Amino acid sequence: MNPRVEQRGLLSLRILVVLGGILVFILFLGYFFYGLQPSLAKSGSVVFEITKGESFREIGARLSQDSLIKSITVFKLYSLLTGKAGRFQPGAYVLSDTMSVPSIVGTFTAGGANVTSVTIVEGATLKDIDAALAAAHVLPAGALAKFDLTPLKAKYPFLANATSLEGFLFPDTYQFNINSAPEDAVTRFLDNFSQKAWPLLQGDKNWYRDLTLASILEREVTGDADRRLVAGILLKRLAISMPLQVDASVSYAKCGGAWQTCANLALVRSDFKLDSPYNTYLHTGVPPTPIGNPGLGAITGALNPTKSAYLYYLSDPKTKATIFAKTLSEQNQNQARYF
Repeated sequence: MNPRVEQRGLLSLRILVVLGGILVFILFLGYFFYGLQPSLAKSGSVVFEITKGESFREIGARLSQDSLIKSITVFKLYSLLTGKAGRFQPGAYVLSDTMSVPSIVGTFTAGGANVTSVTIVEGATLKDIDAALAAAHVLPAGALAKFDLTPLKAKYPFLANATSLEGFLFPDTYQFNINSAPEDAVTRFLDNFSQKAWPLLQGDKNWYRDLTLASILEREVTGDADRRLVAGILLKRLAISMPLQVDASVSYAKCGGAWQTCANLALVRSDFKLDSPYNTYLHTGVPPTPIGNPGLGAITGALNPTKSAYLYYLSDPKTKATIFAKTLSEQNQNQARYF
């Protein structure tokens, strides 16, 4: 064979090998970066626990079984190449199929990664909060609603005669451990209530009544001035033994204490005949417990009522403005005008 031909053949072979190697490398890179992306397997959020001594290989296998990663190999390689394979922290983590491999690995190696943030909105009920904590994997569903207050009554004087946590779960943003003990979670709420709400209430001999009124204001009225006016109206009704006639309390009764259950349901005529102690159309006085967990604005409004000639009010369904009336006739006119 001609030496030149042979050399050309060897050169061509080398080029093919190099090109083949480049192609394999490109395919590997493509696979690697594909494997780093979120799995998007519609598995939702799950609590993923790492036990002490568990290897990252075992962790990778379980992540794959839970459809949280696309490739065990890519997970292992990324963990090794970044030097994080041996730095995973034991604990419980909330993961989802929208998290990439770098995000998951970063979560496993970050301090305090087994902590989740939960925001409690003003006016949320005990059952709403129970559901929120369950969704965030803080407590099992129903744990908050079934919590026994007795062991904590000595620590928190405001619980002395309380039969429910309703009203004491102060609205705020909290940091909870995943899979918390119920007592730990409840203590976080009560400590916050003790620091922020109790200083306003403890000098008031009718503080529990006013906390209950604050929970009504939170659901019924917006704006500080209007809240104080409505607080004055409700206290006036109590003084003359007139039923409070609060729609929000009827909604609370209808929904079993969970606003989220009937967020889009309007009250109908039969609802106002519900046989419930929370039906303030049938019963005089305040409901037996607050109908939600009020914030500082509503509590301040209940504690600082404005005296007025008004005895009635309603909310404009379009603007949410509060419309006041002095007489039942005037209230009926407003009802016909705005509804």
